[in-house]
Amino acid sequence: MNLETLPFEIAETAHALRRSFDRRVAPLGVTRAQWRALAWLARHPGLRQVELADHLDIEPITLCRIVDRLEEAGLVERRRDPEDRRAWRLHLTPKGEPLVEQLRDLAGKLALEAFAGVSPQTIETLREALTCVRDNISTTPESKRMSA
Repeated sequence: MNLETLPFEIAETAHALRRSFDRRVAPLGVTRAQWRALAWLARHPGLRQVELADHLDIEPITLCRIVDRLEEAGLVERRRDPEDRRAWRLHLTPKGEPLVEQLRDLAGKLALEAFAGVSPQTIETLREALTCVRDNISTTPESKRMSA
């Protein structure tokens, strides 16, 4: 068993999934950064900009530009945070919600194609294994030192 190449294979698979999804959403005029932000806001409405930047693993200024474009397109709106007047909370607009549904539909179709021929049991085993890997690397002494 060669574990050394497994992280590479996981990364390459994730990259192939992202590329395929990018091709499918291109006709909708949405960039990868935009669809990732929209997906997070659909699952977690009202996130502060700094929280969303953290979830997306990007700098807040970078997210600000992404949100500016989404706001200009009428897909997202900024609302003042009632607890901190310096902060903004982000919400999908009624125009953004159908786009997120289209993105979900495309993602669902991609998942069906990508995992065709893989048994439900294998998918569940894979899900459990990936969860374990994430837990292992987020609780290592190195990751604790880096986050401190």
